Amino acid sequence: MTRLGRRQLITALGASAWVGLGRTEPLDETLAALLRRYQPRQAWRADGAWRPQALATAQRLMLRPGDDGSAFATEVLAEQDRGDHRIQHLQLRGALGDRVPALFLQPKGPGPHPAVLALHDHGARFDIGKEKLVRPLAASPAAEAWAQRYFDGRFVGEALVQAGFAVLAIDALGWGERSRPGLARDDQQALANHLMQLGHSWAGVIASDDLRAHRWLREQPGIAPRRVAVLGFSMGAFRAWQLAAVCSEVSACVAAHWMCTRAGLLRPGEHTLVGQSAFSMAHPGLAAELDHPDVAALIAPRPLLLMGSPEDRLFPWDAVQQAWARLAPAWEPGGGLRTLSLPGGHRFGLDAQQAATAWLAMQATA
Repeated sequence: MTRLGRRQLITALGASAWVGLGRTEPLDETLAALLRRYQPRQAWRADGAWRPQALATAQRLMLRPGDDGSAFATEVLAEQDRGDHRIQHLQLRGALGDRVPALFLQPKGPGPHPAVLALHDHGARFDIGKEKLVRPLAASPAAEAWAQRYFDGRFVGEALVQAGFAVLAIDALGWGERSRPGLARDDQQALANHLMQLGHSWAGVIASDDLRAHRWLREQPGIAPRRVAVLGFSMGAFRAWQLAAVCSEVSACVAAHWMCTRAGLLRPGEHTLVGQSAFSMAHPGLAAELDHPDVAALIAPRPLLLMGSPEDRLFPWDAVQQAWARLAPAWEPGGGLRTLSLPGGHRFGLDAQQAATAWLAMQATA
């Protein structure tokens, strides 16, 4: 059965399909009742006490215990001149002390340059990661096909570097050079469980590596450290707004096609319940304290651009709009929050890239 066919069947079954096929009615009733009662303890409030409490909670539950400031042990594995910019294939040290491969684009010309940490999506495609956003040094048919499918054939990193931004993209744990041959959708539970049994969470490792990558980028010569933004599509958008929430040094954030209320994603038939991708984006204990828009509200008053589509079948549009509406009061009217509805479903095409690049350029010069 295709993924879409299975989802349509589960949705048609209604409340008896909370977790999947074959679940008993008492379990379904329990899950439905939990959702009806769902109310995070630290939901956004318009008072001065909320932010420090919520930020401390988010950092504690989303990140590995504090970054010890260890050196990145940066290695340059290869580099290439691409006319108006240079690219380096790097290796950094991650939050677990392991190797984190990266691609780094640097504009030519005098700096210091604004920069963007570009965060790749999930896509249930694990043999490529950073290459989804930055054209690699060697030919990659898989990366080219990904760019055609989701980005109108243009690598997002190239759009950014040609607009004058330095760009860093890393492999999240489980993708690209941090994966292994044959890793597939059903291996995600094993990976998440392995980490959990050792006292870690998969989502926490990804968030902590992103935090270190942003620090690496801010510390590079020729980079304007106060103008280092984040951008992501799909799971990369989730990574982007969560990083901006817990790291005040993120100057601006673009998150395309991942913002929704938790309740919206827990409706019968939604992809969070029928796949394994949620393991990489679920922080143990966080849901009891903060919903997704509550976390993103920690970005205020810094600039945040959210993109979504009524045709996106991964995120129910009414729940996306509810999340946007819940975020709005965290910013002053006419402040740094912008939401943009786009046609075309779950993709980040040329029009969206141009809008994001122009918005980031405006923030970099503000």
